[in-house]
Amino acid sequence: MTGFSEFANQTDAVGRAVAMLLLLMSVSAWVVILWKGWVLRRARRSIVRALTAFWGASELVTARLALEQFDTETLLLPLLDAASAKSAQATLDAAGRLESRLTRRLRDALHQVLQRLQFGQVLLASIGSTAPFVGLFGTVWGIYHALLSISAAGNMSMDKVSGPVGEALIMTAAGLAVAIPAVLAYNVFGKLVGNCEAELEGFAHDLREMMASQADPG
Repeated sequence: MTGFSEFANQTDAVGRAVAMLLLLMSVSAWVVILWKGWVLRRARRSIVRALTAFWGASELVTARLALEQFDTETLLLPLLDAASAKSAQATLDAAGRLESRLTRRLRDALHQVLQRLQFGQVLLASIGSTAPFVGLFGTVWGIYHALLSISAAGNMSMDKVSGPVGEALIMTAAGLAVAIPAVLAYNVFGKLVGNCEAELEGFAHDLREMMASQADPG
C-alpha cells in the first residue's frame, strides 16, 4: 500500500485515473461476486426443494402452491405460468398446435429466467479480461512519467530510476489482483448457472409433456 500511495502521489492525472479505474473494477467485481454467490446458492437449494414438492403434489393447484412456497428465487413459477397460460382467440398463437405453443412459451420463459441467473457474468468476464491490460498500461505510463521526471532533474543513475520504476510495477500487480478473483468467480458461477439451467430445462420438458398429455388424454 505504501508503494501504491507513493506512485499515486508521484504520477500525473492519467496515472491516478488508471488507479481509480482499477479500484472501481475491483469494487464492482467483489460486489457482483458476493451478491451472485448468495443468489446462486439460494437458487440451487430452492430449485431442488421446489421440484421435489411440485412433483410430490397430488394436483396442479397444490403443486403451484408448493412452488410459491419453495421457489424463493422465482425460477420455476414463470415456467409453470407459461405452460398454463391460455391463448387469446383469433391469434396465430391460438391457431398453432398445443405442443408448439407450449414449446414456444416455455422457451421464452426459460430464456428470461436464465438471463436473470446469468446477470453479472458479462461484467466479471470483462473485468477479468481487461484489468491486467489496464494495470499494464498504468505501469508503462508510470515508467514513462518517472523517466521524464528523472530526465528533467538531470540525474539518470540506477538508484534514481529503480525506485520510480518499481513503484510503477505495482500497477501491473494491482491489475492481476483485480482480474484473478473475477476470472475464478466467472468460472465457478458459470458451472453453477449451468447446473441450474439443466434442472430448469428438465422441468420445462417434463412440464410440456404433462400439459400436453392432460390436454389430449388419448
